Amino acid sequence: MAIWSRGRDGTPDLDGLVHHRDAGSQYLAIRYTQRLSEAGAAPSVGSVGDALDNALMESTIGLFKTETIKPGGPWRTLDDVELATLTWVDWYNNRRLHSSIGDLPPTEYETVHYRSPQTAPAA
Repeated sequence: MAIWSRGRDGTPDLDGLVHHRDAGSQYLAIRYTQRLSEAGAAPSVGSVGDALDNALMESTIGLFKTETIKPGGPWRTLDDVELATLTWVDWYNNRRLHSSIGDLPPTEYETVHYRSPQTAPAA
């Protein structure tokens, strides 16, 4: 999603993109691993069972369950859950105000970042 949305917005730079993984079987797939490498996505660091590696994802999943899944149930169909999930992810990325980035939505902050002149790091 990050690769697609950045390309669509004309900011294909993936510098700093970290791909979270849960050590699932998809990471054994050669094509999947190649695609991540081609995109320049850095794998998350950590080992299986490393709480530090999963902390952010677990926190986000907890928010999703608390804000959408639990109050929205009982769910009748998979389509209902998928639509609710897409709606929440869209809000989370495009309209949620994030205090650590100046009360801007994440996508707005990223747009401002890419429009700002970048300074090279000191050698």
